[in-house]
Amino acid sequence: MSNRKKVIIIGAAGRDFHNFNVLFRDNNDYEVVAFTANQIPYISDRIYPKELSGSLYKNGIKIYDESKLQDLIIKNHVDISIMSYSDLPYNEVMKKCSIVNAAGSDFWLIAPEKTMLKSKKPVIAICAVRTGCGKSQTSRYVAKKLRDMGKRVILIRHPMPYGVLKDQINERFEKLSDLDKYKTTIEEREDYEPHIKNNFVIYAGVDYEKILRSAEKEADIIIWDGGNNDAPFIKPDLFITVADPLRAGNELTYYPGEIVARMADVIIINKVNSATKKELSVLEYDIKTINKTANIIYANSLVIPDRPEMINGKTALVIEDGPTITHGGMRFGAGMIAAKNNNAKVIPAKKYAVGEIKKTFEKYTQLKFELPAMGYSQEQIRDLKTTINNAKCDIVISATPTRLDNIIKINKPFIQVNYELQPKDNRLDKILENFAKKS
Repeated sequence: MSNRKKVIIIGAAGRDFHNFNVLFRDNNDYEVVAFTANQIPYISDRIYPKELSGSLYKNGIKIYDESKLQDLIIKNHVDISIMSYSDLPYNEVMKKCSIVNAAGSDFWLIAPEKTMLKSKKPVIAICAVRTGCGKSQTSRYVAKKLRDMGKRVILIRHPMPYGVLKDQINERFEKLSDLDKYKTTIEEREDYEPHIKNNFVIYAGVDYEKILRSAEKEADIIIWDGGNNDAPFIKPDLFITVADPLRAGNELTYYPGEIVARMADVIIINKVNSATKKELSVLEYDIKTINKTANIIYANSLVIPDRPEMINGKTALVIEDGPTITHGGMRFGAGMIAAKNNNAKVIPAKKYAVGEIKKTFEKYTQLKFELPAMGYSQEQIRDLKTTINNAKCDIVISATPTRLDNIIKINKPFIQVNYELQPKDNRLDKILENFAKKS
C-alpha cells in the first residue's frame, strides 16, 4: 500500500467523480489524496463521501478549491494530477498543466474511451463542441422521434451534483415534484424540466454504473444527454455532436470539444438561421478537416416566445441560460434573439445586479445586457429575484429552459422563450429510423 501513486483529481463536480469511480475507487495502485473544484460556485469544501468512495477511503476524500492545487501537490508529494472537467480553452488547460508540472506532478488527460461504461441497451450520445450549442434541444428532438417510432426512451444526463453527494448517488426524475424532492439548482432544472414536461424519464447523479443499470431496466434505447462539451460516460452506438457557428473556431480550440467533434458519427451544425455565411464557412471547413467521415446535418434553432404580442416596443430585461453566457462565452442567447425579433429595447441587467449576481458580472466582464440565471444556492436565487424585481423595464423575457416564475415571484409581466431544433432536411430522421430498426 505504501507504493501507491498519489493522485489529485482536478474537476468541477461531475467528470471528476466519474473518473474516480471508474478508474480509482477500488484501485490499489493509486491513492487519491484530494479532489479540487472550480468553474461552478459552492462546490468546494465538501467531502466525497464514504458511501461513494469505497473501502480504500473509509473517511471519504476532501474536495478543495482549485486555488490550493499547487500547495496540495507539494504537501502530499502528488505523482499525478488528472484534468477532469470540461469547456476550457486550450491555453487554460496548459496553464493548469504548467502549475501542476512546476509543483512536481505529472499532468494526465484521460481518453474518453477509458471511462465509458458498456450498456446492454442501444445508446445514442448527444454532445457538443461547447456549452450552449443546442444539446438539450437536440436531445428533445431525438427522444420524441424515437418515441414516435414506438421505442421506450430513457435519458441519462451528465452530472450536476452540487448538493449533498450521498443523497445524489442515483436520481430519477419523472414528475416536476421530483425537482423539489432532490433539491435541484436552477441549472439542473434547466436541463431536467423540459424532458419531464415532454413525459420522459431522466436519470442523473454521481454513480453512473448504478444509474445506467437502473435506466436499462426501463429502456429500449438510452440517450446520453451531455453536459458542457464533455464526452459521454456511456459507450454510444450512435455519436451525435452539436456545433455552433456563432462561436466558429472554438471547435479547434476548446477541451474536450475538439475530441467529441473528432469522435462523432453525426455532426449537427445548429443555429444556421442566426449565423452569417462566413461563420458557417469557417465551421464547415474546420469540421471537415478534423472529421472526414461524419454526416454533417444543418439545423435551425427556432426561438419561440410564449407571448410574442407582449414584446413589441417594450423595454425588456433579458434572462439567459447561466452556463451558456458565463463560462460558455456566448455573445447572446435565445432571449436576446426573441427581444430583437420582436422590437423590444433591452436594458442593461448589470446596472441592477446585487449581491451574488453582481459578483457574477464582475467575474464575467463580457456580460452587460443579459442576466445569467444563476441559482446554485438560496443566496444566489434571492439575489437573482432582487435583481429582476429592481430592474426598471416593462417586461421580463426569460430564455432559461426552466420557468423562473415558478421558482421566484416576479413583479413584471413574464415571457418564456423556448427553443427547438429544426433540421433543414430529413437526413437526421432517416439516421434515427435506421438506428431504431437495428435496435
